[in-house]
Amino acid sequence: MSDHSVLTVIGKDRIGIVAEVATLLAEYHINILNISQQLMEDFFTMIILVDTEACSISRAEMLTILAEEGKKRALDMRLQDEALFQAMYRI
Repeated sequence: MSDHSVLTVIGKDRIGIVAEVATLLAEYHINILNISQQLMEDFFTMIILVDTEACSISRAEMLTILAEEGKKRALDMRLQDEALFQAMYRI
């Protein structure tokens, strides 16, 4: 995995979403560098900048886990390399 990635999380608002996502990231040694969250009507949205340098699994495995855990928790979780966002701002 590259060192920095952006994780987006979207779902129906409920208690414990931030704790669930933070715990999941910690299990794989992914550090939260910055976090932004917002409520949009009944929907919870969160954007997290993470450091994946110490991640204990491959990027492909992490993407699979996030997809599976997102389904279990009724959340859409997407992990994208920070370089993608940097490139968008250069255009």
